[in-house]
Amino acid sequence: MTMRRAGAGLALVLWASLAAAAGPPALPPGAERAYGVLAARVSAADARDVVARMDGTWRLAGNPAYDAALDFIRERLTAAGFSASAAAAATIAVEAFPAASPGWDYRVGTVAFADDPTAPLLSRERDHVSLAINSFSTAPGGVVAPLVDVGRGTAADYAGRSVRGAVVLTDAALGRVWRDAVVSRGAAGVISTRAAAFVRPEGISLTDAQQDVLQWDSIPDDAAARSFGFKASRRAADRMRERLRGGPVEVRVSIESTFYDAPDRTLVAEIPGRSRPEERVVIAAHLQEPGANDNASGCGTLLALAVALRAAIASGALPPPDRTLTFLWLDETRGSEQWRRAHPAAAAGVQFMFALDMTGEDTARTGGSFLIEKQADPSAVWDRPSDPHTEWSQGSAGVSADSLRGSVLNDLFLAVCRRRGRDQPWQVGTNPYEGGSDHTVFGAAGVPAVLAWHFTDRYYHTNQDRIDKTSAAEMQNVAIATGATAWLLASATRRDAAAVADLLGDAGAARLALERSQGPAIVAAAADRGAALAAEEQIIPAWIKWYGEALDGVLRLPAGGADAAVRARVAAARRRLR
Repeated sequence: MTMRRAGAGLALVLWASLAAAAGPPALPPGAERAYGVLAARVSAADARDVVARMDGTWRLAGNPAYDAALDFIRERLTAAGFSASAAAAATIAVEAFPAASPGWDYRVGTVAFADDPTAPLLSRERDHVSLAINSFSTAPGGVVAPLVDVGRGTAADYAGRSVRGAVVLTDAALGRVWRDAVVSRGAAGVISTRAAAFVRPEGISLTDAQQDVLQWDSIPDDAAARSFGFKASRRAADRMRERLRGGPVEVRVSIESTFYDAPDRTLVAEIPGRSRPEERVVIAAHLQEPGANDNASGCGTLLALAVALRAAIASGALPPPDRTLTFLWLDETRGSEQWRRAHPAAAAGVQFMFALDMTGEDTARTGGSFLIEKQADPSAVWDRPSDPHTEWSQGSAGVSADSLRGSVLNDLFLAVCRRRGRDQPWQVGTNPYEGGSDHTVFGAAGVPAVLAWHFTDRYYHTNQDRIDKTSAAEMQNVAIATGATAWLLASATRRDAAAVADLLGDAGAARLALERSQGPAIVAAAADRGAALAAEEQIIPAWIKWYGEALDGVLRLPAGGADAAVRARVAAARRRLR
């Protein structure tokens, strides 16, 4: 267990203690109704079908696998009642934008010893994503070149040897060694073993499966160099180094790759709002990347959610939302940016946003637990033992205290997820804002946005992120909780808003109690107690401001506007923050 995982465990203990002290929060009646309806309708099979269709494909915007995944989801939505007619009760459209870079994919990507071509060290068939994005094809029959090990890729590792025309083996980052070896020294290509520490921890005996793990990567699209890069597993690298100990070694590299000049497509489905259609709640999942968890699971979760909501509304089990529900399947971050630029009026009306990324993990197999990455709150500015960052980030995301804006989203979504956790054995945690997916784009525009995901995942961005690491039940849980929260945010009544005020009052009081209890220990343990004390003096006011602004948002939550009863409940919640 690393220190990061120990911190995450502490966070869960503190969170569980607070939850036990306060008791499970009662959901607003609208959220409870939506939860019950969706719990009976969200299909785990629908979510898994999407993962099965996308598994094993290398999806990049503009390539055939990306477009095939988008078209498959569009067909499923159309069959569920979404229509291309703008007047329909549920609409669907595909939007195309100029691609930021060419699409890319490959059919062959093989490295073998030149004297033993029948036993590949690396191949698409076995390793799935070992060839780096933007690698160029070799001549027919491949290229034979000497293999040179440059270790960490320092200047000393190149001293006294030429790598011109060679294939360079390294433990350093692929991009850096590609620049040093290919661009500066004329190498033919690079093979890198670099992987995140939580994927292949140093100093720990690896399981047999971990010996074959590699993390995918990319090199620059350089038509002048027409080079290539590979990522290698520990087992493959050990085989190469064992041969090198016996003298010079040559490898044969065979590549058939294609660059595609095609648009970047986004699939947009909507359930229009009945009273405030210009206001929106957006839920997005990105199509690109080669993994089953990352992010076929997010795409499947979003499909199951959208289909269930459409069916519930069509059957009369739920009324149409007051605000428009917008579902996006897109190219991560770029797709969100493109959608916002193409629809400025719609973008201006977005009230809340959910990003679904890595939502379907089999937690026992991957090691990742379900997390809500919160909209940036004070825990994103001041590191707290109760709110550890994940191993993806391991630190703050550069958020400033004066940029924080409170909203109802974090605590409401957590409450709905915890509600699902009372019906199913589902572990739910949170982490401070770290960024990196589509919630970053909306958050930067001032929209309250959260990320639903899993971490720490020992197969993150690896060749072993396949369907056997996913859980249909986990996708179902995320779809139900996200859908119920989104529907409530789109359709809250005054009674719902009053209940949300109570929920925020409880959450705010619990947060202030936690900060007052952990603050003195943090100061006592700090190397610079003066600086630690100064930080502590800012944290309580920051949380009071955060929850005050969140309660301001409660007044805007009812589709019909707040009344005296809602304002009274908000005022009572404010008094608990003093």
